[in-house]
Amino acid sequence: MAQLREQFGLNRPLVEQYLSWIHGLVTFDPGNSYISHAPIGPQISDRLQVTLWLVGTGMVIACIVAIPMGMVMAVRHRRPSGLILSALSQIGVAVPAFLAGILLITVFAVGLGWLPANGWTPPVEDPVLFLKQLVLPALSLGVVQGAVLTRYVRSAVLDVLREDYLRTARAKGLRPTQALLRHGLRNAAVPVVTVLALQLATLLVGAVVIERVFVIPGLGSLLLDSVSNRDLILVQDVVMIIATAVLLVNFLVDIIYLLIDPRLRVGAS
Repeated sequence: MAQLREQFGLNRPLVEQYLSWIHGLVTFDPGNSYISHAPIGPQISDRLQVTLWLVGTGMVIACIVAIPMGMVMAVRHRRPSGLILSALSQIGVAVPAFLAGILLITVFAVGLGWLPANGWTPPVEDPVLFLKQLVLPALSLGVVQGAVLTRYVRSAVLDVLREDYLRTARAKGLRPTQALLRHGLRNAAVPVVTVLALQLATLLVGAVVIERVFVIPGLGSLLLDSVSNRDLILVQDVVMIIATAVLLVNFLVDIIYLLIDPRLRVGAS
């Protein structure tokens, strides 16, 4: 035991251990696992690529679902079609991602046999099988998060539709959808981008569960395995990477604000 403590530096002062850990992260040399004694860097790198594919595709699906659906709900908010879409989005908000994953497996993998129920193949090995294995887990994340995002898109578009410049555009003969697309969509995008940044953290948490449901060797599975094995150094590294990713996305969102809304650039100058 004393030899292991010396090998991993656990006999040093806590401050020195912390600084050494931070130095290892900054220099991309986080050390070795307490359990397998294998280098942590390659493990995280391989798993991170898998999770990025899953989360990125899920985010794209969420946007594809939410933006047009939220706009239709806002423009037709007093019509039956808008009310039906609103009810569907509420159902989607209430469904957790893991339950959506199980339902998709039951229908498309077990019932119809169209797609594989689990597994992961790198895209360089077999692109077709990679896409087939990506569809169901990405849909599980994207559709659920898309339902949440739809509510925010609807609210943002409704606020824009009440603005005077949209009323003026409609008074000049433009239909509500035309006026929105030409004059109001950029203003409605600002709060939606904020929600997208917040949803990244939700997608990362959801990916932890989805990777277990679909047996995907991603960062979430690595985190759960590390917790089960009490591999604390690996747990620390994975959590730090997730936290850093969320911070970077929020920083990028601040830059995107300036690109979307010129008024913010004027205020900053």
